[in-house]
Amino acid sequence: MEDVLRPLLVLGGSVAVTVIVGWVVDQVLRRTDAAHPETPLWGLLRRCRLPLQFVLCAALLRGAYGEAHIARDHTKAIGQVLTLVLIGSAAWLIVRISAAVVESAYSRYATATRDAARVRRVRTQVTLIQRVVTAVVGVVAVAAMLLTFPAMRTFGASMLASAGILGIVAGIAAQSTLGNLFAGLQIAFGDMVRIGDVVVVDGEWGSVEEITLTFLTVRTWDERRITMPVSYFTSKPFENWSRGGPQMTGTVFFQVDHAAPVNAMREKLHEIVQDCPSWDGRDWGLAVTDTTPTTIEVRALVTARDADEVWTLRCEVRERMVAWLHDEHPYALPRVITAAVPEDTEDKPVDVD
Repeated sequence: MEDVLRPLLVLGGSVAVTVIVGWVVDQVLRRTDAAHPETPLWGLLRRCRLPLQFVLCAALLRGAYGEAHIARDHTKAIGQVLTLVLIGSAAWLIVRISAAVVESAYSRYATATRDAARVRRVRTQVTLIQRVVTAVVGVVAVAAMLLTFPAMRTFGASMLASAGILGIVAGIAAQSTLGNLFAGLQIAFGDMVRIGDVVVVDGEWGSVEEITLTFLTVRTWDERRITMPVSYFTSKPFENWSRGGPQMTGTVFFQVDHAAPVNAMREKLHEIVQDCPSWDGRDWGLAVTDTTPTTIEVRALVTARDADEVWTLRCEVRERMVAWLHDEHPYALPRVITAAVPEDTEDKPVDVD
């Protein structure tokens, strides 16, 4: 009878204590979150319930398994498995807690700050910090798991003498990876580019969608994703349209005939921008910027709140101005003369009085 009750008490007691403690902790966090709605940390910490229960259950079973008298021939192997589970679940719990703390800090900062550029910068930094913490915790957990095997401890001691040579070899082999890693940290804390920034890289226009320690993803206007190593942004020039403020100035060029009514075009441009919700009211203008033997180049200048709005505004100005010229001043549109010169005018002497 004792052989049956003892395993049930050990296993059942460990599971029961795990469930009860997890429930109590969750209730405490729930009530604390309801009492302090301005702090999202307590609600985010509730995500740690499952890894906490894994840690608690693995620790209880690891400590009390010897009293259960189950599978005594495999006690060492089962203890090893429980140790690995305990280390893995502890790393999981640490990652969840750090993620909750970082996300809570970012949420409070984003709520209290109205500067969108600063919010994007902090978001980029906390994202990379969280990735660094996850990577470090993962490496430490894997190393701790390996050290639980006696053979690995012996292997580590034997390799310690040649650590210098291995370090040099690993450094050469991982030169590109380490370069990207340090470039990612430089981007995060150097405020070069942030998540949500509008950039132009290699002639492609898009917004930064994701930044990791090794690569950066740009989402283009046609919903393609361009993945580039972060070292690109620390070694090559690129355009950041969100740097220093989201306001943009756009230009629209028209090739028109020399007889085009420039003053009327200027008045029409003013009418168009006043009627367009994308115009932010800061500035507008129209001027002749170049001339050729057959046409003149007219530049319309408009301003908008951000890159998306200035694109919409440029398209609307171009469309409405061309339609107005076609309807009201068709002679102002550029023409290509294809008629042949009359034969009776060729080599005709000029009569000079």
